[in-house]
Formats: sequence, C-alpha cells, structure tokens
Amino acid sequence: AYTPTHTSLRVLLQALSRVKEEFTMRACGILMPVFSLPGPFGIGTLGEEAFSFVDFLARAKQTYWQILPIGPTGYGDSPYQSFSAFAGNPYFIDFRVLHEQGYLTADEIPAEVPVGPVDYGVLYQQRPVVLQKAADRLLAAASVEYKDFCTAQSFWLDDYALFMAIKAEQGQAGLCDWPDDLRTRQPAAVAAARERLAGQVDYFKAVQFFFYTQWNALKAYANGKGIQLVGDIPIYVSPDSSDLWTRPELFQTDGQTHLTQVAGCPPDAFAADGQLWGNPLYDWPRHKAEDFAWWKRRMQHATSIYDVVRIDHFRGFESYYAIPAGNKTAAGGHWEKGPDRAFINAIHETLGQGGIIAEDLGYLTPEVKTMLAASGYPGMKIMQFAFDSREPGNYLPYTYPHNSVVYTGTHDNEPVQGWFATADKTDTDRAVEYLNLTKEEGYHWGMMRGVWASTADLAAVQAQDVLGLGHESRMNTPSTLGGNWCWRALPGAFTPALAQKLNHLMELYGRLPAEAAPEDATQDPADSPSV
Repeated sequence: AYTPTHTSLRVLLQALSRVKEEFTMRACGILMPVFSLPGPFGIGTLGEEAFSFVDFLARAKQTYWQILPIGPTGYGDSPYQSFSAFAGNPYFIDFRVLHEQGYLTADEIPAEVPVGPVDYGVLYQQRPVVLQKAADRLLAAASVEYKDFCTAQSFWLDDYALFMAIKAEQGQAGLCDWPDDLRTRQPAAVAAARERLAGQVDYFKAVQFFFYTQWNALKAYANGKGIQLVGDIPIYVSPDSSDLWTRPELFQTDGQTHLTQVAGCPPDAFAADGQLWGNPLYDWPRHKAEDFAWWKRRMQHATSIYDVVRIDHFRGFESYYAIPAGNKTAAGGHWEKGPDRAFINAIHETLGQGGIIAEDLGYLTPEVKTMLAASGYPGMKIMQFAFDSREPGNYLPYTYPHNSVVYTGTHDNEPVQGWFATADKTDTDRAVEYLNLTKEEGYHWGMMRGVWASTADLAAVQAQDVLGLGHESRMNTPSTLGGNWCWRALPGAFTPALAQKLNHLMELYGRLPAEAAPEDATQDPADSPSV
C-alpha cells in the first residue's frame, strides 16, 4: 500500500492548492493552433495575426488560448512528432518581425501569398533560404542577448543544433539510418561532426533564438491582455529526435539506439488494428533511478513558456501499451506498468507556477483514475463522445466534475458541423434531442452552449466551431498520413461582431474572466478591427 510521508503530503497539498487556484474559476478558451492563423507566408506565424487573435480573445472575454505543440515537425508534419521536446518550430518565425529588427532587408521578405491550407513541402524548400540570411546577420552582430540565450538553453540547444546539422548532412535521413558511429554518439565522431558542421550548428541555434524571442513577445502581450496560453506536450518524443539521440539510455533501446518496443494504442471500436505511433518508450526504472531529472527539466521548460500545460496521453504514466519494434500494426502489443505515483510526486516536488491539464481520454482503468485523482489535475471531457455509441464512457455534461476541462472536440475530432455530417444518425439525433439543437441557430452554437453551460470549470471550443466550419476544416484524422495539420482561418474571420457575441455568451454562462465586467452593449463592433 502507498504510504505518503509528511513531506510528500505537504507537496501534494501545495500542488492541489495551486491547481485549485488555476481552475476553480469558471472560464473559457479557444483551441487555435499557431499554424492555423491567417497570414501572408503560407502558414500562421508569431507575427501580427497572432497578436490580433489575442485582441479578439480579449474582446470575446476568453481567458485561455490553447494551441498544439510548437516543436519543429518532421515526416508527416505532425506536431506530436517533433525533432526536439524543447525546440520551437522555425516555420512560426515571422519574417516581418525579423525585418523590423534589422535581420532581413525588405526585398528579402518573400512575396505574400493568398491564405490557404499549409503546404509543408513549399515551406521546407523556401524557409531555410530566408532564415539563413537572418541568421548570418545575427551571428555577425554577436549580440549579448543571443549569447545569453545560448547559455541559458545550453542544456538542450547544443545537442539539438548538432543533431539537426548532422541530419542535414545525412540528407535528412532518420536517426535509425545514420552511420553507426554518429547514431551511437561515439566521442570521436561527435567531436569531428561538431567541428565540421560548426557553421550549420550556429545556424540552428540562431533560428531558435529568433523563435523564442518572438514567442516570448507574444506571451508577454497575451498575458498583458489577460489571456493565458495553454501549451500541449506529447508524452513521448519522436524516434527521429535529438532527445533519443542525446540520451538513448532513457528509452527502451538495444544499446545501439535501436528501439526494442514502441508506443501506440490497442485495437478498439475506432481502429480495428489499433494505433501504431512508433515513438520510443521510456525506460522508467532508469528515469526513477535518476529521480526523473529529465522529466523535471522538461516540465520546468514547459511551464516557463506556457501558463498551463496539457500533457497528451497522461494515462501512459500509470501503464502504457508496448508494441514490439518492427510490428506493422498495434495488434500484438501488451500493457506494461508505468511509474504511476512516483512520477506524480516528482513533478509535484519540482513544478513551479502553472497548472497541468491531464489528457485522460481512451481506455481508463481504476488505477488510471486513482492516479489522476492523486495528481489533482483536471481531466478532459469531450462533448461529442457523450453521444457516440462506440464510446463506453459517460461524457454527458451533468456528469462532469468541476475540476475538468470540457471540449466540443479536440484536434483529433471532427468540428461539430463535420461531426453532424459524418457521424451515425442515431448519435446525432440523440445530440439534437438532448441539447435541443436547431438548424436555425446552427448545431455548432448549440453544442458550444452545452459545453459552456456544463459544470466543468474550464470549457474550450475549437476555432472551427466558433466559425461554424465543417469537415473541410478537420485538423487531423488519426492513423492517416497526409492532408492533416493544414487548416487555416481566412483573414477577417474573427470579426468584432463574433467577439461581441462570445462576450455576451460568456456573461450568460458565467464564464467571464475574473476581472471582466458584463459586456458594454454600447460598444460599436466597427470600433475594433477583425483578425
């Protein structure tokens, strides 16, 4: 039986108090990935459109802006498969800001293109050419700010930059296909690569400086407007990442950086073969022996760049599904025990300010529920699941505990309008009856009303639902490759009138920010620009 010490009890109570402060206020937010913002360069950036979206959120009396992971993406373009658990995505760097700072000339900024779905192939070809020019000027200036950044972030930045430089030299080959001496970090090979690729290493460091300079400016602006940023971190790192390359002993490998088991989900009603993610699995006994130092540092970093952190696949800390490396599907895997309460205690002991949202969807055992309760973190509820006959859990809104976060759907679900167009009619008819939905108002508004009226302390809705979009705007279809992570909002979509409507609804459902007064009915929507 678990017997807590006085110290661990004190730490747990402090953590619970911190979480309570974060989430006892009824509040609301919008899920909007950075890449989905409008803008002139083929993908959403950290430039003026991001600041304008913050303004929209503030006028709409939202409290949270939830995003998807912001790390650099590789094959498949998934934000949940990043080259680093710490680095930022170079695609999000705004060229106009670099021009204002003197790192690009006006004629070096690419021509503006109409807003459309993200074309990652074009970005891959064009972005590095422009960023190289900016990096050269930064490195020539040798600024104190850049040097300080490199020093402060050296715990991940040096190895990440070298990893990316070697990857480029290897024709972007995955880590598993690198030459043996480089893949296994033989000292002589690594030293030679560091010297041989010094220029490229500096380039990748400079790009991270640009990213974090712009990110920190956006976060400061958002916080100044009363908007908190909810970040999202995958529980697992990518098999093609500097994290695995740098510390392979922290993962289930054969000693040669080859994976022995990989992550995924077992077969269920949604996927007959399960989901084969392919991520490295942690060697939890090794992490525990090191007092979870790597995870503590990861969470300290996450809580320094976000106000709240959502941890994807939180149930994996209690037990995880392990699939033999080389399997073609997730069938044939098995469950193994995770670190459970030891991990939770370690995070409680080290985590500073900021809350945690535990993504606890999927197959939940009593042990997972016990771990979540011990953590004190709010779990997630999905309104669509309340009416899905394939979903065994009870997601009806009257069942939600206060300490939870409810969504219309997540990035893995259809937008509401898309769900009504593609789901089983029995399920959608049930939703219409339960929520008293009408076509005149729009099913998406009715579903969002159900979310806002629920007992959950925090309610979040997809940007696509706020805009009333359908299947064409779906963010991701799990277990598919291609066509995902591409949706972008059109310029002017987030209008003053829409902000004023949300403002009123936040008052109606008791989700105004703590300092916000009821909406000013005399304000003319034309007084504020649209995003």
